[in-house]
Amino acid sequence: MSMSAKKEPIDWNSAFKEIMSGGFSRTFFSVLMGFVVGAFFMIISNKEFLASIGYFFADPLASIRAAGDVVSSGYGALLRGSIFNPAAPTFEGAIRPLTETLRTAGPMIAAGLGVALGFRVGLFNIGGTGQMVSGMIWATFVATRMELPPVVHFLVAIAAAIVGSAIVGAFVGYLKAKTGANEVITTIMLNYIILSFFGFLLSDNSLLQGVDSTGNRKSDPAAETARLPLIFGDSYDLHLGFVLAIACVGIYWWLMEKSAIGFRLRAVGFSPTAARSAGINVQGTYVLALGLSAAFVGVAAANQALFSTGGVSPSSHAGIGFDAITVALLGGSNAIGVLLAGLLFGAFKAGSSAIQIEGISPDVLGIVQGAIVLFVAAPPLIRAIFRLPPPQTSNAFSGLRKKFFGRGAKK
Repeated sequence: MSMSAKKEPIDWNSAFKEIMSGGFSRTFFSVLMGFVVGAFFMIISNKEFLASIGYFFADPLASIRAAGDVVSSGYGALLRGSIFNPAAPTFEGAIRPLTETLRTAGPMIAAGLGVALGFRVGLFNIGGTGQMVSGMIWATFVATRMELPPVVHFLVAIAAAIVGSAIVGAFVGYLKAKTGANEVITTIMLNYIILSFFGFLLSDNSLLQGVDSTGNRKSDPAAETARLPLIFGDSYDLHLGFVLAIACVGIYWWLMEKSAIGFRLRAVGFSPTAARSAGINVQGTYVLALGLSAAFVGVAAANQALFSTGGVSPSSHAGIGFDAITVALLGGSNAIGVLLAGLLFGAFKAGSSAIQIEGISPDVLGIVQGAIVLFVAAPPLIRAIFRLPPPQTSNAFSGLRKKFFGRGAKK
C-alpha cells in the first residue's frame, strides 16, 4: 500500500465542536428517543407487565395494553408532578408543580449557561461543582456574618457568590494560559479541594460553623434580610433566583452574540491559531472565558445559598454543577437552547417524587437524561470514528473562517 494512501487522523476537535453546536432537529429527536428509552425501562421494571409476559402468545393485546398503562401512568405522573395537577382541590395546588419546575430549573439554567460559555470558547469546564461551592461559601459568609439593610443584603450576597465563583474559574484559566494545564484536570481537582475546604469551614470553631440538631455539618441559616424574596408570597417556594436565571439568559445572549467580547470568545473557540493571527490575546481570552463561565455558575450558587432556611452544607450543590454540563450539551450552547434544556431538567427533578408514587423508580428519569445526551452526541462521534463525510454545513463554516480570519484560516 502506498504511503500517500495513509489515513488522516481523526478530527476529534471538529467532532467536539459539532457536539457543542447542537441543532434543533437533532435535539428534538434526541429528546424523543430519550423518552422512548425511558419508556422501555419503565416497562421492563414493572412487575405486573413482567407477569403478563408469560401469557403473551395467549393474549398479546393484554401485554401491549399493560405496557401502555405503565408508560402512560409514568409520564402522566411526571406531567402532574412538574406542570399541572388536575387532581388538586384548588387552582393554587394545581399549578404548584409548575412553580416547583421553575424553581429547580433556575440554578440549572444559570450554571448551564456558564458551562455553555466555556464550550463556545473550546473549553470543557467540568468544575461547576467546585465553582458553585466556592460561590456558596462567599454568599453564606455575607448572609450569616454581615448585617446590612434588607435589599442591600441579598444583593451584596449575590455579588459575593458571583465573585467567589469567578475567582476559581479565572484561576483555572490562568493555569491554562500560563502553564498549558488542561482545564478538565484542574477543574476536577479543584472540585475536591473546594468541597473539602467547605467542610473544614463548617467544622468546630471554624468560620461558618452552624448548629444542626441531626449532627450534620451545616452553616448557620442565612439572615432574613439576605434571603431571596419569594415571587408569589408564602404560597409557593418560587423565588427571585428564577428571575436571575432568566436575566442570565439575556446577558449570555447579548454577550456571546452582540458584544465585541463575545466575538473574541467565539473567535478563539472557532480557531485559536486564526484568532491569534488576527491579533486576539488567546491566553487572556482563556482567563476571561473561564472567569465569565464561573460567574454564571455563581448565580446558581447564590440561588442555593440564599434560599435555604436551614443553612447549607457541602452537599447543597445538589449535583447542579454536573447537571449543567448536560443542560449545556442539550441546549447546543445557545441561550434559548440552554433555557429550554434547563426547564426540561427542572421538570424531571420536580416530577421525580410523583413518578415514585406510581411505583416507578425516579432513576428512570436519570436514564432518560443520559439517553438524551447520548443521542445528541452520537452522530458526530460516529462520523469521527468511522471517518464518514462531514455534514454540508461544514463548507459554510469553512467559508466563514476564511472570511473572518483570512490567511490564518485552517484550509
